[in-house]
Amino acid sequence: MRKAYRVKTEEDFQRVFHKGESCANRKFVVYRLDKPGQAHFRVGLSVGKKVGNAVMRNRVKRMLRASLQELAPSIEPELDFIIIARPAVATCDSKEVMQNLQHVLKLAKII
Repeated sequence: MRKAYRVKTEEDFQRVFHKGESCANRKFVVYRLDKPGQAHFRVGLSVGKKVGNAVMRNRVKRMLRASLQELAPSIEPELDFIIIARPAVATCDSKEVMQNLQHVLKLAKII
């Protein structure tokens, strides 16, 4: 994903956390914040140390980015959202990550 599609700054992350709505399933927590007039969606990824070592966390982030690339056409354009990976995602393969991500994004009304 290009940098224009990412929530990057701490200020933006905190704005989504405090003013946004959250939804969750067993593998992910998603916070969303509507941003009217924005040309495309922005996403932030957070994978904490409880998920595993650096290799495992980077693997999870790569799988999340790949899944988001496939889902990008169906994602609402005028919002910012943050995906937080829970420790249970460490044992998932990319197919399971995609299924769980689709589920939580549908719950959050992002797709």
